Amino acid sequence: DVQLQALGEARCSRGSLRLSCAVSGITFDDYAMSWIRQVPGKEREVVSCTSKSDGSTYYADSVKGRFTISSDSNTENEVFLQMNSLKPEDTAVYYCAAHAVFCTLQISEYDYWGLGTLVTVSS
Repeated sequence: DVQLQALGEARCSRGSLRLSCAVSGITFDDYAMSWIRQVPGKEREVVSCTSKSDGSTYYADSVKGRFTISSDSNTENEVFLQMNSLKPEDTAVYYCAAHAVFCTLQISEYDYWGLGTLVTVSS
């Protein structure tokens, strides 16, 4: 049974926040892991992705220099998103998601999804 389990709701006033997602039921290193967010009324967008297969890392322009994705497959299969210098426009539901092997920006191609974590950034 595949599970991607992220933390619950998080609120902050700008500053920093770290999201984590525990993954089970898949061979972690065989999947590219992404953080995808959705603002109400808008389409989901890939914020960041990391793939161990080709060593690639992707960041959306809107978060470059502020967000950092990382993963840990040594102890627990987890993927993290360190979010610094948060802005109100970062307010969204954040999902962790897995895609076989390589990163993709095509939302429909993701194989597994977590339930989503609401991040609210107040001004």
